[in-house]
Amino acid sequence: MSSKIVIVDYGMGNLHSVNKAIAVVGGDPVISSDAAVIAQADKLILPGVGAFGDCMANLQRSGLAPILQKYLHSGRPFLGICLGMQVLFEGSDEAPGVKGLGYFQGQVRRLDTALKIPHMGWNKLSLRSSSPLLQEAGDEYVYFVHSFHVEPQQQELITAVCDYGMEVTAAVGSGSVQAFQFHPEKSSRAGLGLLRAFKEWQP
Repeated sequence: MSSKIVIVDYGMGNLHSVNKAIAVVGGDPVISSDAAVIAQADKLILPGVGAFGDCMANLQRSGLAPILQKYLHSGRPFLGICLGMQVLFEGSDEAPGVKGLGYFQGQVRRLDTALKIPHMGWNKLSLRSSSPLLQEAGDEYVYFVHSFHVEPQQQELITAVCDYGMEVTAAVGSGSVQAFQFHPEKSSRAGLGLLRAFKEWQP
């Protein structure tokens, strides 16, 4: 069964590289900023590159924030990527006072490491709690570009971590909502495997 995978266009994100990667694994991707298309998606991807405050401002201004909040509670598959993962939480050190989508409880914190920030490059995943998308991803190397990571209030939300002079939250998830701090679309074979798992996933 082919499900339409909608990639949310809110002016920030690696839209075309995500679109291309989904197509490579046999998906049927559509890039859209149309609220009706997003609301009716079989599966939804929220990508993101840039600053938390700008992202939330764009989502609020475009009217997509409440659409996304409703979708997150729909039981349909959702994947957040990088900044698209961070905005699932309540707020961020990067933009004090700016509210995130608030689907998960917790905050986005600046990386507290002696190593160079931003954390940029390949790093190995260590699996924590179960995720339908990460079943074959243990010890895989994936590509990160970020200066902040999420600190969930519920530790069991953390599905994978990596080591960057500290334990970094690499992925979170609960039920139909899963998210990666890293960029699967830039993570070569391992990343395509994760996107294929999303394409085939039926919660």
